[in-house]
Amino acid sequence: MKRKIGKQLSEWKHTEGHLPLIIKGIRQCGKTYSVMDFVRKNYRHHIYINFLEDKRYTSIFGSSLSVDDLLVSLSAIAGNTHELTAGDSCLIFDEIQECPEARTALKFFHLDGRFDVIGTGSLLGVSGYGNSPSSVPVGYETVIDMHPMDFEEFSWAQDIGDMVTDKVKECLAKRQPVPAAIHERMRQLLLQYTIIGGMPAVVERFTQSRQPSLALAMQRDLIRSYEDDMVKYAPHANKSVIRECFRSIPKQLSKENKKFQYSVVRKGATASRFHGPLQWIEDAGIIKRCYNLNITELPLDGNAIPDIFKVYMADTGLFVAMLEDGTQGDILQGNLMGYKGAIFENLAADILAKQGRRLYYFRKDSGLEVDFVTRLHGQCVLLEVKSTTGNTKSAKTILAHPEKYGVTRCIKFGDYNIGGTDSIVTVPLYAIPFIEEIA
Repeated sequence: MKRKIGKQLSEWKHTEGHLPLIIKGIRQCGKTYSVMDFVRKNYRHHIYINFLEDKRYTSIFGSSLSVDDLLVSLSAIAGNTHELTAGDSCLIFDEIQECPEARTALKFFHLDGRFDVIGTGSLLGVSGYGNSPSSVPVGYETVIDMHPMDFEEFSWAQDIGDMVTDKVKECLAKRQPVPAAIHERMRQLLLQYTIIGGMPAVVERFTQSRQPSLALAMQRDLIRSYEDDMVKYAPHANKSVIRECFRSIPKQLSKENKKFQYSVVRKGATASRFHGPLQWIEDAGIIKRCYNLNITELPLDGNAIPDIFKVYMADTGLFVAMLEDGTQGDILQGNLMGYKGAIFENLAADILAKQGRRLYYFRKDSGLEVDFVTRLHGQCVLLEVKSTTGNTKSAKTILAHPEKYGVTRCIKFGDYNIGGTDSIVTVPLYAIPFIEEIA
């Protein structure tokens, strides 16, 4: 399946003097497949090392980190290091979090300069730094964060070509409705993406079988594997608390005020006790935080309130899989009641975060609330997400007072075509990935 990270890998390889590369990302988001596909197409020779599958490789990095010494030791296990040629060979260090010394060795590979090195890791944010910070070769590596497939990549897997998405972008730029046939196909596709998400193996299973139930079984297996990771890698004192935080996410988003509350995790829970476990889940790439703003002004990060935030699952399909049986069918058939707001908010958070956007919202005790706030074309823009249609009372109040809030524009996403006014643009939900095209 086509992935956007291929372009990033190509840009890295063709950058003069490029450093060894580290690719971080949630487990099973496609890191190894993408790297191996790229390496096979762009290098004459390569060596693949998986530190999780074969512990013998870990011992190699326990003494000398000289590149020549490492190659001799690797030859005893891999057996094909003699094929490596300077300038046209790559070493892949998979699950590098299992061997922090291998990450330290990246410095020596760069100084040696003969071979490219790509490392991948699923839990680098929480366990990839070893017992000492010295294992991170500061200044000798480039880091790329990889996400599960986004909506556009999911569309490619369903045989939606660039001609279709280019037409959507053109319509956004011209502020004209998307042609009916394309509009209906993209609406259908978005509902499928809402329940399937972007985990590559899940997408592949759905694409081949067209049976959401088979995809759901795989999603729940993935969720169980994440919980297993919480037991395996988390500090002992936090193991059960981390799982409690994780399992509370659907309940957190079911509330009218979706601000994350530690008391929802456990009665009497405090931030001092539960902040660390929640951070662990975020560092593992499983969730994304969305911070409340003091004021709707740029820079957004400078106006974010650090201890008031919402939490969304990083992948919409995994979020839906955490809900009760039958939810997938309800989404496809439009039978959801009050909880649909949470589902489509998480969908929007998924799409925005996979674009590389940090997530912010705006809520005041007076009742003003806007789902998301983002920077667009150098301006602060409000984003409202509706599962079907709906009013935007808070957004209209904010837009009516530019002297107070400094905002003149809102984009309202919902189940309708492109339209609206200059101040409130209405856009179909499936067009969230393309908001940069809106003039």
